[in-house]
Amino acid sequence: MKQFFILFYFLLTAINWAQLPAPKTKDTLIESPFKTGFYPISFFDIDLRYLVKYNDYEGFRLGFGGFTNDKLFKKIRLGGYVAYGFKDHRYKYKIGAGIRIHKKHRAWANISYINDIQEVGSHAFLTDKLVYSVFEPRLVNIKQFYKHQTWQVNIQNNLISFILSELRFSKRNIQNILNYSFLYNNKLYNTYKLSEITLSTRFSFSEQKKENNKKHSPVISFQITKGLKNVLQSNFNYTKVGLEINYLLKRKSELKTTFLAEGNWATGDVPLTQLFHAYPNSPTKDEILQRFSVTGTHSFETMYFGEFFSDKIATLQIKHTVVKFNLSKRSKPEVTLTTRHAIGALSNPERHTGITFNTLNNIYSESGIEINQLLFGFGLSFNYRYGYYYLNDFEDNISFKFTFNLKL
Repeated sequence: MKQFFILFYFLLTAINWAQLPAPKTKDTLIESPFKTGFYPISFFDIDLRYLVKYNDYEGFRLGFGGFTNDKLFKKIRLGGYVAYGFKDHRYKYKIGAGIRIHKKHRAWANISYINDIQEVGSHAFLTDKLVYSVFEPRLVNIKQFYKHQTWQVNIQNNLISFILSELRFSKRNIQNILNYSFLYNNKLYNTYKLSEITLSTRFSFSEQKKENNKKHSPVISFQITKGLKNVLQSNFNYTKVGLEINYLLKRKSELKTTFLAEGNWATGDVPLTQLFHAYPNSPTKDEILQRFSVTGTHSFETMYFGEFFSDKIATLQIKHTVVKFNLSKRSKPEVTLTTRHAIGALSNPERHTGITFNTLNNIYSESGIEINQLLFGFGLSFNYRYGYYYLNDFEDNISFKFTFNLKL
């Protein structure tokens, strides 16, 4: 039944969003909403990310959000979102405002308040959120969340065409949904306060003067976060550093190979909510078909949710498209080979109490095959877990899922 709802979710969003046109102005065409992530209606730009989502904790999550545009105010934007989870029966929301500092460099100063949930161990780069992605398929299977109320101020800018950056200060009240507590100074913390300052930068060299014709340029993201104890009653002091390199190699045959390498490191008094995982994407079910869902964009398909957490982690993922077919207008299958590897460590695991998990002290490996674009963007994937973390039951090492890649 769950698999039916997941499939229905993707069909629904694909059908509805495919009908959104690229709106026009008198002078020029506005970029497709699938590329920008926003659909403008008069003075308000609807943010497509908030319309429909699904996960194990909230079930279906319906929402609406966006920001005002230049038709209302030239230098000020107002907006946010509101969403409702039909499984947890809770509203989540964000309200915020921004002031434009520099139009050419897309520089904005923003302030916002957020009351929502977030995945335990998630560690996205801030600037990745400034680059729109139509679907976030891995969200479907996530069930380990925590509640947070967050005040944040930030400055975003695009000073150079190929460099995005964001500087953010946030004050967060964390409430664990899981039966988890962090041991610090002989006291267990199930709820805590965090004050953080984060600097995130994204270098996309393919945008650097397109006349250079650089077909094989990496995208590099760097981020550093400092937890500030005793600032606005913050409980912990820590430092987190992350680096991600994404390299796309295109060939004359229109085939491609992608390399994604990422490393993250944390030191200090870091609770589980702020640690790292390797983007696991396998539901904790016994049978293969019970785990049938949708593959993520850069997740480990055979790694179970909540299986590993680390304060130091490095991952490498490679995807190699070996052949493409042009069967019909709606069916253009691509056969892609995949391999993923991760290694990590966790200092003082005894400080994390209430839940059980493993650490990645040895190399985790999985490899597989994807047959994408079979029909209407849907395909199939098969992945196999091997090496040190191979499980005793053969079936537990296999992931069989469908893929969804919408090409515009």
